[in-house]
Amino acid sequence: MKPQQVLKSYELALASQDWRLVEPLMHKNVCVTFSNGTFKGIEEVRTVFEENFSYIKDEQYSISKAHWAHISETEAVCLYCFSWKGIIEGEHCSGSGRGTTVLINENGCWQIITEHLGPNES
Repeated sequence: MKPQQVLKSYELALASQDWRLVEPLMHKNVCVTFSNGTFKGIEEVRTVFEENFSYIKDEQYSISKAHWAHISETEAVCLYCFSWKGIIEGEHCSGSGRGTTVLINENGCWQIITEHLGPNES
C-alpha cells in the first residue's frame, strides 16, 4: 500500500469507529495530538480513540484537500482538512479542522507514526 492509500484507509477506519480497523494503520510508537492532549504509544492512542468512538455516536468522518508535502521511500507527510459530525449526548454536533499526518515505511509497510489535529485557520 502507498501512503495515499493508507491515509484513505485511515479515513474509512475512523468513520467505522472500529479500533480493530484503525490499529493496523498505526505504528506501535504512534503519537497523536488532539485538542485534549498528546497521546504516545499504541496503548494510549487506543484508549483515546476508543473513548472518542464511545462518546460520538454515528460519527461521519472525512478528510479533504490532502497535500502531500513530502514522500520518499521511508517517510511521507500529509497536510489536510478534516470534518466530522455525529451525535453527542443526544445532540447533533459537528466540527472541522486541519491535520498533519506523518507516515513511515518499515519493512515494506506504511504506518502512521504521528498525527496532529488542530483548529481551522482563522
